[in-house]
Amino acid sequence: MSQPVPQVALPPGLTLEYVNGQLALAGDERQYGKPLSVDFVSGKAAHRRQFGGGRGQLVAKACGLTKGITPSVVDATAGLGRDAFVLASLGAQVLMIERVEAIAALLQDGLERAASADETALIAGRMALRHGDATEQLAALIADAEFAPQVIHLDPMFPHREKSALVKKEMRVFRELAGGDDDAPRLLAAALEVATHRVVVKRPRKAPPIAGPAPQHTLEGKTSRYDLYVHRSLSR
Repeated sequence: MSQPVPQVALPPGLTLEYVNGQLALAGDERQYGKPLSVDFVSGKAAHRRQFGGGRGQLVAKACGLTKGITPSVVDATAGLGRDAFVLASLGAQVLMIERVEAIAALLQDGLERAASADETALIAGRMALRHGDATEQLAALIADAEFAPQVIHLDPMFPHREKSALVKKEMRVFRELAGGDDDAPRLLAAALEVATHRVVVKRPRKAPPIAGPAPQHTLEGKTSRYDLYVHRSLSR
């Protein structure tokens, strides 16, 4: 028996459908690339889980996952859940918040499949999902999930500069659904109010910080960096 497809309002040219057993967002491949789905079990997620560099990864360092310290993390701009899955695979309890209903449906489908696969069931058990706009409802969504928000991770949508056509097409889908992130300063303000220990913001390496208070620290990678806003140390 085939599963019902979630009823979600979509822009013309995009549909939700099951492709090879995975809920996928599909459109004209020339414009949007291959159907977009969330797969935590195989592919890139599996490779990163096994060979990604553990707690040495930039996102893990930024979120404060060090020896003996594994904070709870709210990923308030979850997207396709890639960073959230990395953090959960390293032992963190992670609450994903996604404002775009269609993307939240993909995340839910990916989580359910991960929960039923032996190699990812424990990791999926550390992940929770709420659909809502973190800019407007962050505190309420966290309270609803009964979650302790030590660290809040933000990855606002910025113009991606990667040369890969695949990334560009994937971002095209996101922009079609979500529009731009003009409210990044309000999102940062909401996160700073709710996080008990730190807020981390992913940015392109050369982009300016989000308008608002200046970050206390930055961690730089090859193409991106993390701006860190620290309330207090995770070791206490």
